[in-house]
Amino acid sequence: MDFSIKSGHVEKQRVACLVIGVYEPRRLTDTGLLVDHFSQQYLSSILRCGDIEGKLGQTLLLHQVPNILAQRVLLIGCGRERELTLQHYRKILHKMVSVLNQAHISDVACYLPEINVKNKSLYWRISDAICTINDALYQFEALKTIKKKKAPSLKRMSFFVNSRRELDKTDSILAQSYAISAGIKLAKDLGNTPPNICTPSYLAKHAKRMEYDFNQNLRCTVLETEDMEKLNMGGVLAVAKGSNEAPKFIVLDYKGTDESVAPIALVGKGVTFDSGGISLKPAAKMDEMKYDMSGAAAVLGTMQAVAELSLPLNIMAVIPAVENLPSGHATRPGDIIVTASGQTVEVLNTDAEGRLILADALHYCQQFNPSTVIDVATLTGACIVALGRELAAVIGNHSVLVNNLLRAGEACGDRVWELPLLDEYQDLMKSPFADMANISNDNAAGAGTITGACFLSRFTEKMDWAHLDIAGVAWRSGAKKGATGRPVRLLIQYLFNIIQQPA
Repeated sequence: MDFSIKSGHVEKQRVACLVIGVYEPRRLTDTGLLVDHFSQQYLSSILRCGDIEGKLGQTLLLHQVPNILAQRVLLIGCGRERELTLQHYRKILHKMVSVLNQAHISDVACYLPEINVKNKSLYWRISDAICTINDALYQFEALKTIKKKKAPSLKRMSFFVNSRRELDKTDSILAQSYAISAGIKLAKDLGNTPPNICTPSYLAKHAKRMEYDFNQNLRCTVLETEDMEKLNMGGVLAVAKGSNEAPKFIVLDYKGTDESVAPIALVGKGVTFDSGGISLKPAAKMDEMKYDMSGAAAVLGTMQAVAELSLPLNIMAVIPAVENLPSGHATRPGDIIVTASGQTVEVLNTDAEGRLILADALHYCQQFNPSTVIDVATLTGACIVALGRELAAVIGNHSVLVNNLLRAGEACGDRVWELPLLDEYQDLMKSPFADMANISNDNAAGAGTITGACFLSRFTEKMDWAHLDIAGVAWRSGAKKGATGRPVRLLIQYLFNIIQQPA
């Protein structure tokens, strides 16, 4: 998809379609009023007839509007102007893409970014429109041998500013939008790739390829089984024991500023397939467990965007990548493992494997003295019970970091909700045989998302740390199942906010 930002008279745009918003009740946007003027009140007459009220998502495609060079004009309902939210804005954009594709329209002048989204600038609305449109157009068909014949669909879209003076930021806005979109696409592609292809080795090879693509400021190190044994990474090794796929411990080190500046650490759970191990999952929807590496996918997508934009930060990505399968070699319930930190864990459930590999990854981060650590993981089904599929959970030991993630989520629409990290919950992780159990010792206690974070917190006591449980938001189930690419937007927005902070 080719995007551009231009200035020019709306009536002179020689394109296949103009896209213009209509507020409820029957009120044109500023550009709509201009088109109405040049067309001698043609749009007004349409509105008076009641063909479109302006309700959110309503559409009306007009042909050969008088005195307008565009072949068609698409009117889209935007609801009540004062009630328009970022979520409404994105729904409008998705609706536009659907209508344009159904009408086989390829070349568009889009004026939807002029609609009023609270506290968002025109440039922000254009950038978000590009990311949202790319999201709406995304398809994963790499492994289909018979592809549906497609009529021409969206290929070019232009957004407009009021004057040429406002074009100064065009290059930076487009570069930023393309980088974020590409990062989200990478996270989706990795999440959608089947587990017989997207193995721990596959993730490691992709990380190495990123080093090659951005070799000026990105370095990749992959620890093999022997390296992990030397570092006593008992958590990663225990989970990987049941699989023939060797574990990989991936480290990406991005240097965007002076080496003396402490890095931000992003840790992504990379379970490329999770059968539950000996604690086998039910068969229904087990195919979706290829998405259990969505934390790793999001971290890789974020790192790609960071490197593409050359952000002035030092960031390290740590990805423990494993496959969790049952076999004669697999870890059993009742086994006790020794993590890299030296702490021992009684494994009560082998399906609580993500926290075991993250324990070693979080401990590994300590040697680099990071300014902050954020881990991203599809950690608990309990998170879906608590928050559904709209919000991710955030839990941490540093209130400023947690609040910064909450603020970044609100700003970019990739929202999170804070859950408590209280000492009372730590008691639920007690074990009579080891330092801790890997699940709650009281099955009736609930709070699985919180106890999972309590477990991780025991490996982060010396660091400012936050945990993002993305189990509910990383993928969609049902007929349109697939990876969402979340929380790439959230992580990039968080990093943008750091850059914008005064020194």
